[in-house]
Amino acid sequence: MAENGTDCEQRRVGMAKEQNNGSFQDPSFLSDRKSRDREERQSIVLWRKPLITLQYFILEVLITLKDWSIRLWHRRMMVVSVLLLLAVLSVVYYIEGTHQQYVQYVEKKCLWCAYWVGLGILSSVGLGTGLHTFLLYLGPHIASVTIAAYECNSVNFPEPPYPDEIICPDEEGTEGAISLWTIISKVRLEACMWGAGTAIGELPPYFMARAARLSGVETDDEEYAEFEEMLEHAQTAQDFATRAKLAVQNLVQKVGFLGILACASIPNPLFDLAGITCGHFLVPFWTFFGATLIGKAIIKMHIQKLFVIITFSKHIVEQMVSLIGVIPSIGPSLQKPFQEYLEAQRKKLHHKEDSGAPQSENWLSWAFEKLVIIMVFYFILSIINSMAQSYAKRVQQRKLSVEKTK
Repeated sequence: MAENGTDCEQRRVGMAKEQNNGSFQDPSFLSDRKSRDREERQSIVLWRKPLITLQYFILEVLITLKDWSIRLWHRRMMVVSVLLLLAVLSVVYYIEGTHQQYVQYVEKKCLWCAYWVGLGILSSVGLGTGLHTFLLYLGPHIASVTIAAYECNSVNFPEPPYPDEIICPDEEGTEGAISLWTIISKVRLEACMWGAGTAIGELPPYFMARAARLSGVETDDEEYAEFEEMLEHAQTAQDFATRAKLAVQNLVQKVGFLGILACASIPNPLFDLAGITCGHFLVPFWTFFGATLIGKAIIKMHIQKLFVIITFSKHIVEQMVSLIGVIPSIGPSLQKPFQEYLEAQRKKLHHKEDSGAPQSENWLSWAFEKLVIIMVFYFILSIINSMAQSYAKRVQQRKLSVEKTK
């Protein structure tokens, strides 16, 4: 009886194991399981599950630090070389001598370039909100330089990095001395650095898709999942958005370098798809990054610079302000703060003391500062949520592997 009971128990366990293995091999079961796991991970956010989210975030940070430490240990010769180089640069930086003027010049240029490259990278990731830093930083910077150039009839105000306020030089130029090219040349460095930063920011989708294709491991990135789904239903796509994405994907895949260059050279909200496409189809790194860098840092940036400079040229601005006054009923009331703001900017450029900044300027600067603070805060929250969800995925994969072995 005992032997029969043991045999029955073994057969029951074997049948359960076969049934379990069969369910794991069923595509519909796996698809449902992945959907449930994805929904469970997406619910792990600070405003829903703060304690679990913080716990998972800390654990993911520890795992990431451990992985980085192991990678650095495997590349210890490179780490030692970098540390020695930093030590030499530190000695050169702190030792007094005639070389300090060159050190300070290089330091200012490097910090200025790093600032705009960082803003470009943040523009690609959108600070977690998708909001473009061109509209917040580079565009207003080019506009202020344009207004100053036309008001001063010169671009001989201080070289970047500028002081808090741009001041007209003591010897102003003659009327009509300013051209589009002189202003373009004045803002070329920061614009190109910002464009290079946006090109660097396009690399994560490329590397993610490339690693997923080479390893065969499914990634949890929503854009990549959308890309694979789009490929599956390429023949039956009907809506405009899907057809536009397919057009970008076909252009990049078939034309190669020139296709990537064309997509990167124009304002293109679908360019993330180009990076995923290049990674998925294993386009060489320098083909993708070279075309992206040329398109974004040179071609696209000159187009954007021209648009901003033309828009904020002296006669265009005056026409825009006059047109605002034509609006029935509310036109004059809207026109007044713009006129006061422009007049205040002209006085600042000519060292003229102002009894007080217009209320509109104070309100605009206050709103801008608060908007930037909110964006940075939300960006930090998105990083915490993303890392917590990454750890949750580790837990789910570990649980799934245990269930498969049972």
